[in-house]
Amino acid sequence: MSAAESSPEPEFTVRIDADGSVRLRWRRGLTITGEAAEAAMAEVNRVCGETRRPMLVDMATTEAVERRARTVFLRPCQANRIALLGRSPVDRVIANFIVGVSNMPCPTRYFTSQPDALRWLGVVAGDQPD
Repeated sequence: MSAAESSPEPEFTVRIDADGSVRLRWRRGLTITGEAAEAAMAEVNRVCGETRRPMLVDMATTEAVERRARTVFLRPCQANRIALLGRSPVDRVIANFIVGVSNMPCPTRYFTSQPDALRWLGVVAGDQPD
């Protein structure tokens, strides 16, 4: 298969981990658009069904978050707590802008440590894949 025929990496993935938490992982280097945010939140709600769950959002190396995406993130979804996981100073600035100037629909915090984020979510921080 040639590079032109290969399918691009999806903008995000959503899964429920063995511990019952939701994991939303954004593609590296992505600018999160309003359309991508809408699709991700719809998928989170779909996989959760009627159950509200803690959610770990891996946003490491996110390039930017468009204004429309930020408004999508202000809507309630099936997440009852959200831990934003990043690695760089840029990730922290993006997360602080989202959380700091917004009235988030549930408790939301930024972390650079996955075990710390999982503990805050009330999830056992075992050998979880990154």
